[in-house]
Amino acid sequence: MGIKFGREYEDIIVDLVKGLDRVDGIYDFFEMAQTDWEELPEVERQECLRTLADDIFYGLGSEPLLQVADAKVRYLKDKHLIQIDHEDQVVTIVRLISA
Repeated sequence: MGIKFGREYEDIIVDLVKGLDRVDGIYDFFEMAQTDWEELPEVERQECLRTLADDIFYGLGSEPLLQVADAKVRYLKDKHLIQIDHEDQVVTIVRLISA
């Protein structure tokens, strides 16, 4: 299936990383304690989130809903969006095409 997008891939991933960074408890996905996650240098946290964002992007190409830690990440094909929900609230919307 795959995800169709019209924006630069890098821009989409940057937006996904920002959204994932806003998810409380994202460190659980990496099987880390909160203190260990917070002690990581920012560059390393961003690298972890970048790798996760890449994996999510490709995973959404075959599964339109993924559970990531306590968040749900959805590919809304008809709207050309990726949506990150946490605790029944929309955390982030990532546009796949330019507005």
